[in-house]
Amino acid sequence: MYDESHQPYVIERIVSGLTYPTMGLAGFVWLLIGQLTKSAPTRFTSYHCYLSIFLSLGYVICNYIFWWLYEVITHVPFINTPVAQLVFLFNAPILYGYSIMQIFLYSVIIYMTVTAFLGMYSYLPWFSDIIKSIVKR
Repeated sequence: MYDESHQPYVIERIVSGLTYPTMGLAGFVWLLIGQLTKSAPTRFTSYHCYLSIFLSLGYVICNYIFWWLYEVITHVPFINTPVAQLVFLFNAPILYGYSIMQIFLYSVIIYMTVTAFLGMYSYLPWFSDIIKSIVKR
C-alpha cells in the first residue's frame, strides 16, 4: 500500500498486531505514549492503530443501531417473525458454540492481526481507504 523503504520494526509489528484483538486499546495507548514522549509513530503503526480504533467504534455503533432497530421491528406485525428468525439464524451456535456472526468477526480480527504481525498493510474495502487518506496527511 505504501512504498516505505524499510520493514517495520518488531515492536511496531507487535503493537500493530495486538491492537486488533484489544479493540484498539493497545493502539490508543501506543499513540498516547507517542504524544507524551513527543515522538511520531510510523505510518505502519499509525495505520493499524487508527484502523483498529475506527473498526471498533464502527462495530459498537452498528451493534447499538441494529439492536435498537430490532426492538422497534419486533412490535410490527407480520414482519417481526421473519426478522426474529433471521436474527436467531445468525446468532445461534452452529460450530463449536460459535455463531455465524462470531465466526465472521473473529475471522476478520485474525486476518487483521496476522497481516499486522507479518508487517503488511491489511486491506478492508472502504475502511482502509479512509484510514490511508488520514495517515497520509
